[in-house]
Amino acid sequence: MLSKRMNPFLILLLFLSINTFITAQYNPLAIPAGFKSNTIDLTVKDDARKREIPLRIYLPEGNEKAPVILFSHGLGGSREGSVFLGRHWSARGYIAVFLQHPGSDESVWKDKRPLQKFAAMKKAANVENFLLRIKDVSVVLNQLEKWNADEKSVLKGRLDMEHVGMSGHSFGAITTQGVSGQKFDKTNISFTDTRIKASLILSPGASAKPNEETFKYVKIPWMLMTGTKDVSPIGDIDFEDRLEVFKALPPGNKYLLILNNAEHSVFTDRALPQDKEPRNPNHHKSILALSTAFWDSYLKNDLQAKLWLDGNGPQTILEPNDKWEKK
Repeated sequence: MLSKRMNPFLILLLFLSINTFITAQYNPLAIPAGFKSNTIDLTVKDDARKREIPLRIYLPEGNEKAPVILFSHGLGGSREGSVFLGRHWSARGYIAVFLQHPGSDESVWKDKRPLQKFAAMKKAANVENFLLRIKDVSVVLNQLEKWNADEKSVLKGRLDMEHVGMSGHSFGAITTQGVSGQKFDKTNISFTDTRIKASLILSPGASAKPNEETFKYVKIPWMLMTGTKDVSPIGDIDFEDRLEVFKALPPGNKYLLILNNAEHSVFTDRALPQDKEPRNPNHHKSILALSTAFWDSYLKNDLQAKLWLDGNGPQTILEPNDKWEKK
């Protein structure tokens, strides 16, 4: 027990020493030696909407029950994108479920002539597809619960449905915001799914200028990530717009990462044809480290991860011109 008369300087020194020890002990980039990602492809059939939702599921080693992370791709993407995320999260002990949303997936631009692709993508970025995506999330969560209890399912007993995270990029980020507490339009419509306990939002966005009223019902931890050159070719959303989302969020377990010179494609496996900046290998390293510490903190209740995340852990990964905020 610390003495009441202990020198404040010594108390501060002790605190810093403990924090430094935690930072040294906890490593969100560490994965088991020789780990090989195991994936399975499944399809969720939603008879009510006559809709099929393809899934790619990244499994950790062993047969133990594990927390679940859902991932929603951007416009024109598929369940096969952002592999670097699925592989690392599964190596860290998570079951990562990558959704594919028909109508706003790769089918939008495939088999189109070059001049037709952009028009087709722009047309697909609509409210109808947003609502379909929102419903996809709840339908997939319902099916995961069924598979978890099904003796014949490869996922029987594997899914910790009490600890579910949601993530997505671009259109998938807006999808994630929609199921994680954000309200929409003047009607304050809510699509929140309370089974989701934490959300990671890559290239956040909003159809109108965000305000505190829009986000005041966000009750779970959110981590936002963007880049100083994160401009979406569709939707006219730029870096400054993305920062407005963080500003409007209520305080308490909210985080923001800004990667210097990172473009919209930084959260994907490879650059896009229209990219102008060279890829920075440390960006993926930062994304993996901070996202993992976030999941460990709020889906595994890992105290070391939380101290790393809220302490000086991120600064050991980020480059000098990157920015890190929390509130």
